Amino acid sequence: MLKKLLVLIILAMLQNLGVQAQKDYKLSDIAPALLFKADAVVRDMETNVDMLAADQVVMHVTKAVTILNKNGEEMAQLVLPYNKSMAIKAVKGLVYNAEGMVIQKIALSSFEDISAASDFSLYEDDRLKHFAPVVTTYPYTVFYDYEYRIKQNLVIPDWYANPYVDVSVQRSVYNFSCKPGAKIRMKAYNYTGEGLETKSPEKTTFSWEVHDKPAVKREPYMVSSDNFLTYVKVAPEAFSFYNAKGTYSDWEGLGKWIYNDLLKSRQQLSPATVNEVKDLVNGIQDPKEKARKIYKFVQDKTRYISVQIGIGGYQPISAENVHYLGYGDCKGLVNYTQALLKVVGVPSMYCIVYAGNFKQNLDASFASMNQANHIILCLPFEKDTTWLECTSQVAPFGYLGDFTDDRTVLACTETGGKILHTPVLTSDMNTVKRFAQLQVDKSGNITGSVKSVFGGANYDRDEDILTKPYAEQLKSLKEIYDVDNINFEKLKIVQDKGTSSPSTTESFELSIPGYVVQSGNLAYLIPNIFNKLSNVPNLRERKQELYLNRGYTYEDETTFTLPENYIVEYQPQNSSVKTAFGSYESSVTMKDRTLIYKRKLIGNSGKFPAKSYAEFADFMNKGYSADLNKVIFNLASLKK
Repeated sequence: MLKKLLVLIILAMLQNLGVQAQKDYKLSDIAPALLFKADAVVRDMETNVDMLAADQVVMHVTKAVTILNKNGEEMAQLVLPYNKSMAIKAVKGLVYNAEGMVIQKIALSSFEDISAASDFSLYEDDRLKHFAPVVTTYPYTVFYDYEYRIKQNLVIPDWYANPYVDVSVQRSVYNFSCKPGAKIRMKAYNYTGEGLETKSPEKTTFSWEVHDKPAVKREPYMVSSDNFLTYVKVAPEAFSFYNAKGTYSDWEGLGKWIYNDLLKSRQQLSPATVNEVKDLVNGIQDPKEKARKIYKFVQDKTRYISVQIGIGGYQPISAENVHYLGYGDCKGLVNYTQALLKVVGVPSMYCIVYAGNFKQNLDASFASMNQANHIILCLPFEKDTTWLECTSQVAPFGYLGDFTDDRTVLACTETGGKILHTPVLTSDMNTVKRFAQLQVDKSGNITGSVKSVFGGANYDRDEDILTKPYAEQLKSLKEIYDVDNINFEKLKIVQDKGTSSPSTTESFELSIPGYVVQSGNLAYLIPNIFNKLSNVPNLRERKQELYLNRGYTYEDETTFTLPENYIVEYQPQNSSVKTAFGSYESSVTMKDRTLIYKRKLIGNSGKFPAKSYAEFADFMNKGYSADLNKVIFNLASLKK
């Protein structure tokens, strides 16, 4: 009897513990400051990473997030990637309504299992578990509890107190544990104070904790969120990765390991391939011309296909396999090109970079394996340095474009890694120069021809159009030139790749029925047809720095030949604005029956204090207003 009573008591205690552990997450428990301008609130999140050994890491995460409106839905989802080195051991969760009542239980079976392979990926080891609650009444709260077993420690996932703007944090904690004496490099970003270190005979734990952090509201032209979100990077000096072992404490050591352990064994070529490459450059003495010849050979022979296998997706397939198969991913194509150049005595460097239109640098002061997503090739010639984008079959020799311009990269060499910087595409390089000869008839219809020359970051603007059939090319132009009733014909696109500043020339003939609006005795012509600015919102209180990602120069000259009965009633004044952010000029002049419209817009790149946003918005909106200016004509002679 006593034994039975004891069991009942224990069960009751366990049940009570369960009730106590299950929180209700009422909305009323959130401070008003955390609700202000927030789409979601991280109620309670705890991430525990325990590095038991180099090939045995346990990561356990619990998190509760309250979704306040539809814009916060992304925070409600859970995406769990997994592969051979990263296994999901457990996952569960709950969904609560606004009153804190459980309305759904989440189990592993609730998750959709999908391949992480992209449309252009041939082989990829990674898969994903994905869950998104279907709740249409706000607010609601989702709670997750999951655990990973990770068989490597080269890539320890970065910890973010909250990875999103427009989301506030009630409590978020990160604990990283390891054996005493383990050499670990750590860096906290945008963290107030110092992390806490706790020691015991069994392990050392490093902790960071964030409380009551309000949401950062998304603003136009803002810096990368990594400039203000709180996050921590961890990099053990001694690591194991897919049975490969090594050590590094800086970029020099990491670059050396990448070259010697991941690349060197993959650069072997067969004797037949070696002879083929030597014959290709036979008689060419200039190293740069050899490289140009080999780059064209690679472009003609290969195509880009993602191959995310081989030592966690970091090791390229062999150069000889790329040569035989005719395809590779960025790693494989760069490694292949480097191997070919080595055969003919042209040195080059395999460089890892974070690619994308929005510039993002590697942190030069903290080396870690997970800061990049792409590979490019650097050729350090005696008089200059040339960079190659090896995944493109059409890019000019030495052209990177806005995918990898102006950012720090890691060059991996046999003697060690080197931090380099890719070329800057300046505002006077990123050009669009457009010349239009147009005729206006008595009914307000426009016909004529247009020629545009694109340079710098704009060079490849028409790249996708060139891959389409002619009829589809004309449809694409209608999307680019968003003008009602516009029609195109005789389209011609010519790319000049043979210079140090490649350019694309686009020419066509057009017709725009009814462009000049006629009403009674008046006709209204907006002379800026092709390149109007958008309105920039005014903000009462700007919080973040103003960031202008890339500079540009746009010039337009449009000539309108007018009917004899068009008599100028109103002509807008010339506009001229110069600021630290750029300059804007536009003018309208009349000569006999010809109206000449000229416009030049220069945008500068850079970071500016938050308080300067109002001045920037004023500059852009003055240009926006000037772009909409009309010339008004009197058509009274038509009635006579």
